[in-house]
Amino acid sequence: MARISIVKRLSRTVVWAFLALVLLFVSLLLLFRYVNPPTSAFMLSYSFANPDEDVQQRWVGFSDMSPWMPLAVVASEDQRFPDHWGVDFAAIRKALAEYRAGEGLRGASTITQQTAKNLFLWNGRSFVRKTLEAGLALAVDGLWPKRRILEVYLNIAEFGPGIYGVEAASQLYFGIPARQLSAAQAARLAAVLPNPKVLSVASPSPYVRDRIFWIRGQMDQLSGLQYLKRL
Repeated sequence: MARISIVKRLSRTVVWAFLALVLLFVSLLLLFRYVNPPTSAFMLSYSFANPDEDVQQRWVGFSDMSPWMPLAVVASEDQRFPDHWGVDFAAIRKALAEYRAGEGLRGASTITQQTAKNLFLWNGRSFVRKTLEAGLALAVDGLWPKRRILEVYLNIAEFGPGIYGVEAASQLYFGIPARQLSAAQAARLAAVLPNPKVLSVASPSPYVRDRIFWIRGQMDQLSGLQYLKRL
């Protein structure tokens, strides 16, 4: 009986701890719908790993970004962004089928999932992290408008080692504020997002140049800036 009582108490403790964690994340998401996050998990991780280097990031509102920038990242990363609920279940099923077939586990992440991951989680490809990422993404999509998701993502995404957010990237690589980015410059920034620690905006490799060309084509195919009116 004593053992059963201990198990019950431990079970209740685990349940209450889980509910408290859920409440914490929901509260933070509600806060960050209106208040800009002061940092992100990825920025903190970079600062911890590189204590002698400063993180470069400057917040800029969605209306103060060139409209080409959100279009470029949607064209590059998540063309179903206006339509899904934060998680693209069709893409996940395909990724899992490929994994079971021995092709390796690929991301299949939406912009919403990447926002949740960058803001709260860690890098990696474990099922645990992907599950947490998916749950957070569903919550983000339910609590934030699409434009807010893009605004936060573009302010915390990494565009190079220690370079976070489109304003810092625009100033560093092009010497202009984010509101002045051209379509080509926006595509160039978006092209490195899959792996900004390896892919370079300043010295684009042939692979990056191919991605820039492809992204520009996708931006045109999505009807250009008209596409953003769906958000």
